[in-house]
Amino acid sequence: MPDIETFRTLVRAEGTRLYRDLPWRRTRDPYEIWLSEVMLQQTQVARVMTRWGEWLERFPTVEALAQASVSDVLAAWQGMGYNRRALALKSAAEAVVSEYDGVFPRETAQLKALPGIGPATAQGIRAFAFDLPGVYLETNVRTVLLHHFFPDVPGVPDRELTPLAEASCPARAGETGEGPYAMPQDADDTPRSWYYAMLDYGAYLKKTIPNPSRRSSSYTRQSRFEGSRRQKRAHIVRMLLDAQASGCPGLVLEEVRAGVNDMEIGAGRDTVSSDEVASILADLVREGFARAEGGVWSIA
Repeated sequence: MPDIETFRTLVRAEGTRLYRDLPWRRTRDPYEIWLSEVMLQQTQVARVMTRWGEWLERFPTVEALAQASVSDVLAAWQGMGYNRRALALKSAAEAVVSEYDGVFPRETAQLKALPGIGPATAQGIRAFAFDLPGVYLETNVRTVLLHHFFPDVPGVPDRELTPLAEASCPARAGETGEGPYAMPQDADDTPRSWYYAMLDYGAYLKKTIPNPSRRSSSYTRQSRFEGSRRQKRAHIVRMLLDAQASGCPGLVLEEVRAGVNDMEIGAGRDTVSSDEVASILADLVREGFARAEGGVWSIA
């Protein structure tokens, strides 16, 4: 097992060699960085590079996102998966505007209190927008820690990785021995540059060796999408968005069911019942995606 300083020197060198000049790395705007962190969850970097810029053209500020309609936000998110994330983005933007006058908080607890922001996203904002140290246990970061400190060990829990992430992350620039963090090796050794290095080195490792992140106890294989309830939900949301875009006031149950069954039959699967479609519609209404009035469903 390497000592922390040897490990840090290696990662910094690999980070320099493998550095990716991604558009969200050219900003310190916490709104833009937060958006990239959410979009990069289970979405390929190449796809996010296109969609991140498109989103910012449509909603250039946190205030613009907070003021947008649910339908506009969902329409902009289509093709990115997990529509819940789009609603959480809007809800969190509303909270930043109403509770913090549009200025993103810097403290972990305040960030985690915002809808849809967990520990990793909170620290991503802190590190990349504010250059603050902390524990950023993202999948590529886990990959690096597991590869170097737990080779061939299965089921490693995050509680084993946390102290290593703390000990290897440098303290804030100009400060030494801040809490559990490492003393910066030079002026360029900051939380922001450190975690970029970890991300790029981790992405490289996953392409060149069997993915070490699968040995984390936090690793979960994504459930099958084709034919799933999740796919049907996403299809219904798209149908309701398309109905609104065409000027239609909404769809009745059998219209929604017919649309879902067209998808299922086209994929060689069995048709679905009215009860299953009604159950999905009820979930979408309860979660804020849709509304129902007089037996007609429309986007919220």
